[in-house]
Amino acid sequence: MLSFGPVRTFAVALLLALSAALLPAAGAQAADRTVRGGRLDWGIKSSFLSYVTGPIAQGSWSLEGGAATVDSHFRFHSATGSYDPDSGAFRAGFSGGVRFVGHRKADGSYELDLTVSRPTVRISAEGGGTLHADMTSKAKGTGKVTRASQVPLASLDLSDIDMTGGSSPVVLTDVPATLTSQGAEAFAGYYTEGTELDPVSLSVDVTAAGRPTAAPTSKKGKKKGEAAGSFEDAAVDWGVRRTYREYVTGPVAKGRWTLSEGAQDGGAFFRFPKGKGTYDAKKGTLDADFAGRVRFTGTGLDLTLSRIAVRVKDGKGTLSADVTDAAEGSPPREAVPLVSFEAGDFTPKNGLASLKETPAKLTSRGAKAFGSLYSAGTEMDPVSLAVAVDKEARLPALPDLGSDATASARATATTGIPDSASPSSSSSPSIGAGTYAAIGAGVLVVAGLAVHLSLRHRRANSGPDGG
Repeated sequence: MLSFGPVRTFAVALLLALSAALLPAAGAQAADRTVRGGRLDWGIKSSFLSYVTGPIAQGSWSLEGGAATVDSHFRFHSATGSYDPDSGAFRAGFSGGVRFVGHRKADGSYELDLTVSRPTVRISAEGGGTLHADMTSKAKGTGKVTRASQVPLASLDLSDIDMTGGSSPVVLTDVPATLTSQGAEAFAGYYTEGTELDPVSLSVDVTAAGRPTAAPTSKKGKKKGEAAGSFEDAAVDWGVRRTYREYVTGPVAKGRWTLSEGAQDGGAFFRFPKGKGTYDAKKGTLDADFAGRVRFTGTGLDLTLSRIAVRVKDGKGTLSADVTDAAEGSPPREAVPLVSFEAGDFTPKNGLASLKETPAKLTSRGAKAFGSLYSAGTEMDPVSLAVAVDKEARLPALPDLGSDATASARATATTGIPDSASPSSSSSPSIGAGTYAAIGAGVLVVAGLAVHLSLRHRRANSGPDGG
């Protein structure tokens, strides 16, 4: 695995020497490789986020195209590109974006309106590195809107990195980044050329170019779209609540979440697959149970959701789960209805009945399951649901986050990957504690939750953002 970061030259040289020992004999050339899947984690600029969500701009940010927030960074997904291990030339483009708005005007528009999307990291054979991105911005002062594709936004400092001779996955950790002249212009004039941005980290899978890939095979068989009580496969996607996930991995809870029993990471949501149960296409009803569990752990926190189930009837849907709160010490609660949502038209189209990012609200019992951190009716993450009633129908693909590079002990030892639970240092800023307090409803909610958790767990602590 090629894994680089702010490490000593000796450690990098040793890693490359080990990789070289596994390369083909002299005279043989390593085949070019295709980047297939992975993620890029970048906070863009922490002080800008704090400004946008702070008392002056009084704004917010939102995610687009499946982007997520993980470990205090924005996560962009589904890498595509190429890598030449002989020369070190590298290109990886990612999906997703983030929009920042602030300084709301009387007509409802914003003086500050900036979108950064589809970041692409390009590294030349000579070792120069640049992060490009699609940019939409409203100029400071004039309000002129500019849209540009793949602007060279940030220069990457790769002075201590040798990109040659690596294997899969390719990992870069905390690479220093500075704003380019074109980036400063695309950034609507808020910063000048050379301004330090947040460091960039990425992990992508690479495969030998030209390697045949298995083509999707059509599963022939009897179509069941009209058969009451039957379906082929199903999955439900739900992220619980974005600000709750950010709290769990943030500087207060200093925790994490873990997926098991088949649950999958979609970046901005969790997928619970392998649905089983009954579905009536004519009535638009569903009664299905799904595989997978998610466990949130941290300071004073140990909450598990398992045995996810979805019920749809009369245009209304409910997502329920077994809830175990080990931190509270209460016995497990079975089949708790956590959120409700509008099901709308849930009849099959091309063999697939689906709902995409349907708004969901916390139920009264769901509020109790979360320890009354949120009140009944609070907007939670949206629910996406897909039910295949035809053997030829396919469920929507997950965002491709690539291999779990942090699973390698050697990778974490040689790259100096920081503990995600630790606050960021001033030399490598990310979305810091101040930003967490500002996201959503604001500092007052955090303070209120601190009192709640203090009473509940008998400790001085603060809770997740209620916004």
